[in-house]
Amino acid sequence: MQLGTLLPLGDIGGNPVTVREYAQTAETIGYDFVEAPDHVLGASEASAPEPGRTGAGLFHDPFVLFGYLAGCTGKLGFSTGVLILPQRQTVLVAKQAACLDVLCGGRFRLGIGVGWNEVEFTGLNENFHNRGRRSEEQIQVMQKLWAEPHLSFKGRWHTIEDAGINPLPAARKVPVWFGGHHERTLPRIAKWGDGWMPNAYGPDQSALDIFGQLRRLTEEAGRDPANVGIEVWVSMGTGSEADWGKETRFWKQAGTTHLCLTTTFSRRHHKRIPGHTMTDHLAALRRYHSAVAAQL
Repeated sequence: MQLGTLLPLGDIGGNPVTVREYAQTAETIGYDFVEAPDHVLGASEASAPEPGRTGAGLFHDPFVLFGYLAGCTGKLGFSTGVLILPQRQTVLVAKQAACLDVLCGGRFRLGIGVGWNEVEFTGLNENFHNRGRRSEEQIQVMQKLWAEPHLSFKGRWHTIEDAGINPLPAARKVPVWFGGHHERTLPRIAKWGDGWMPNAYGPDQSALDIFGQLRRLTEEAGRDPANVGIEVWVSMGTGSEADWGKETRFWKQAGTTHLCLTTTFSRRHHKRIPGHTMTDHLAALRRYHSAVAAQL
């Protein structure tokens, strides 16, 4: 089971020295990957869909961020958590992901979601109201572009006439992981996904039930559930080392393949750490890794 950490850019800032130090320290401690969320535009408080939820914090473009960090690290993996796919041009995302895959030596997972911030879709000239349906076709287009030097594709939203991207990913694919908890998410993963990134479930029967549902759907789609990973977010704003170790054992027994420690997320059952400085966050990384490393 791999252990990663979500970059706390809202606390530590995003200058190059800071993000380099965070990533290199995480790698030295023993973390397997760093994860970054994504927003292109942030709404003002007046136009937020709900109070305090604007998407207006500090968010580096993930491809630029990971391209930089790939040159600063040796084996650390990178994951978007998540890139809002349907607000972007599909072929461009496929190209960016393929280039990053080549430049970081295959250390990248493309976590995708359908988004919630209509302001971004409007500003990027994309349709907010069909985003889920479009994303299904987008995934298929990207997977074909990564696999074939040239292709022809005619879908509802995409037309490619005997063309392709270059470079191609070394493995002729980029792992696609889905975020979100919409009722359509699991069937999409079962058909096309390499993994799921839920953060809504605690270490209890509800998680076991939904994991079982994903595995059944994957089998029904003619695929091996063992080839579909599961990443859950964990937090350390409450509890002790013993509690974190117990939770890690639960997730491993449940078949989880990746854990992502978030030190700032405070929704649902997750609680952020009290501190906000780089020193606070790096100390938290060391403390958590020490508590759970033997359970991974």
